[in-house]
Amino acid sequence: MRIFKFGGASVKDAEGVKNVANIIRQHTDKPLLVVVSAMGKTTNLLEALLKAHTEESMEKYTVFKQLKQLHYQTAVQLFENEETVHNILDEWFTNLYKLIEEPTVENYDFEYDRMVSFGELISTTIVSHYMQHIGIANQWIDARQMIRTDNTYREAIVDWEKTQRKIKRQLGSHYEKHPTTPILTQGFIGGTTEGLTTTLGREGSDFSAAIFGYSLNAKDVTIWKDVDGLLNADPKQFADTIKLDKIPYGEAIELSYYGASIIHPKTLKPLQNKKIPLKVKSFIVPNAEGSIIGDFAVKQMPPCFICKKNQMLISIMPKDFSFIAEENLSTIFGLFAHFGIKINLMQNSALSFSVCVDEKNNIEDLIEELQTEFYIKYNENMELITIRHYDKKSIDLVLQNRTAVLEQKNRTTVQYVLKKQS
Repeated sequence: MRIFKFGGASVKDAEGVKNVANIIRQHTDKPLLVVVSAMGKTTNLLEALLKAHTEESMEKYTVFKQLKQLHYQTAVQLFENEETVHNILDEWFTNLYKLIEEPTVENYDFEYDRMVSFGELISTTIVSHYMQHIGIANQWIDARQMIRTDNTYREAIVDWEKTQRKIKRQLGSHYEKHPTTPILTQGFIGGTTEGLTTTLGREGSDFSAAIFGYSLNAKDVTIWKDVDGLLNADPKQFADTIKLDKIPYGEAIELSYYGASIIHPKTLKPLQNKKIPLKVKSFIVPNAEGSIIGDFAVKQMPPCFICKKNQMLISIMPKDFSFIAEENLSTIFGLFAHFGIKINLMQNSALSFSVCVDEKNNIEDLIEELQTEFYIKYNENMELITIRHYDKKSIDLVLQNRTAVLEQKNRTTVQYVLKKQS
């Protein structure tokens, strides 16, 4: 049993869908489950649709039309018969239209999940029908019926026991009867026992692949991307990047924790628990080796660079005569959690507690709340650079012509908060 996951970039247009189908065709000799994301920028459009709907703006009809045209144009290029295209897509778009005609509900996250989930449902419908069209038998399934979650909308928590039971029972019987007929399903989405749609949060489609892999005891999980594998730095920001061929689970989790555009820890953890390898391969050059994350011994790694821009450095100091102590930290962490702001770096002294965070819309609300109990200083437009497995050369590279206003270092990792270059 193998699990493939294809992201939005791989199915952004008709040529992409054809390429994905060709990759799948080469692997239908053994049991295969394929997880597919929404097409291209569909999720962004659906979020814009939701925003317009929530604001009761007529713009929602314009966005809806854009969404419909995007998918119909792709489908028309894949199928000769126009009637086939309409039969495939009409039901989904009719149901989506009904949502934007309904009165808005107070729970924005609930509304988000039931509306944005249409992206994955529509894309997998197109891919599945196209595969059937060119002679690749497959079984489309609704992930909302397989992945059971609670009702924490937009960041649903998986009920692993129920999910494993449903996947093993329903999908296991499929593979017993049709071992070479792949199953096609959606990433990012799940469902409650009441039949309500949920989404799995950041990197949700990768996580979906891991859930299916874990539940089916897969041989491996492959994430297909538009890069050759996992690199030690963003090639847009650093020259002479190196492909990481083999990465231990723990190292991949550390890199992800610091903000590397690698695989999210919530995807890696279930696979690590069952020692299921995770491969990252190129859908552009599918026969290339790619990278693999697995149960490897830790070897010497090259310096790995993670750069986070648009950062804010906040320093927090008590207003009274106290020091930064446990009760202060409890209050501070509680406020960060309340406003949903992740701390990327923290450092404390007797008199102050400094954090580096992403600049977000609600950061001003957080600062205002903190100022009721603390003195606050902050610097905007900063840059946070993390180097895993640093050496002098790598440090010199990131500090060249820049000023570090905060440094944090341990045996394997160094972090710098830098003034952004003008």
